[in-house]
Amino acid sequence: MTLTPRAIVAAGSLVTLLAFATPADAQFFGQPSDLPIGDAYHVEVLGGMWNPTPNFTLSSEAFGIAGTNIDFTSDLGIAAKRFGELRVRLRPGRKHRFRIDYVPIRYSAQSVVARRLVFRGIAYDVGVTVNSTITWNTYRFGYEYDIVHRRRGYFGLILEAKYTEVDASLDAEFGREFARARGPIPAIGAVVKIYPLRVLGVTAEVTGVKLPENADDRYGGQYLDYDVYATLNFTENIGAQVGYRSIDLSGFFESEAVALKLTGVYVGALLRF
Repeated sequence: MTLTPRAIVAAGSLVTLLAFATPADAQFFGQPSDLPIGDAYHVEVLGGMWNPTPNFTLSSEAFGIAGTNIDFTSDLGIAAKRFGELRVRLRPGRKHRFRIDYVPIRYSAQSVVARRLVFRGIAYDVGVTVNSTITWNTYRFGYEYDIVHRRRGYFGLILEAKYTEVDASLDAEFGREFARARGPIPAIGAVVKIYPLRVLGVTAEVTGVKLPENADDRYGGQYLDYDVYATLNFTENIGAQVGYRSIDLSGFFESEAVALKLTGVYVGALLRF
């Protein structure tokens, strides 16, 4: 059989294609090099900036006087702002992660009261100038175990304790009043991660808890935290992350009732060892 120049070119092209296709297939399916970039680490640190939309309401009773359900956005002028966050992941084994997060949240504003507000037994009448501040610091200490862990992703369970500090104050010319709540909140959740590309991971995680109301309705509440993000890994040690997160805390305890929610996009840089 005589090979024409066209047949030689076609055959050469096919051999070249197969030569490049085979390493690519091996790279992505079934060889050791299939491990995603950035997945082999023992310590991972993320520093990020979050720009969430705040939705805060609070009521506080004192001296037998019921408090107004105060909306810190519409009533007191709290506006969205950016702030930092820190996440640390310690990974002693392939399926084990210890998780530490810290998010310091602080808003402040000055506004003229447009409707009568009652806070901690003190009335703030229409036209009064009020300086308001609310801080909400959240700490997360958790453990993650990956029930299923494959080269292209994993699914795991999360057990954690969230420590929350909430302080709210209203300051007017006739005095300052404040309310405070703090304490640990246990939570349980799950995480799933897939790698559509070796350099790209997509993760979704959710944790939460619902506190049962006691017999005399003195306390109750719930906490829900979900996070969806994509991670682009430039090298094994350096990456970037963009995500959408929501933290939702609501509850009541004796004379206090609070509903705090933050939702928004964040970006961050990753460093791994």
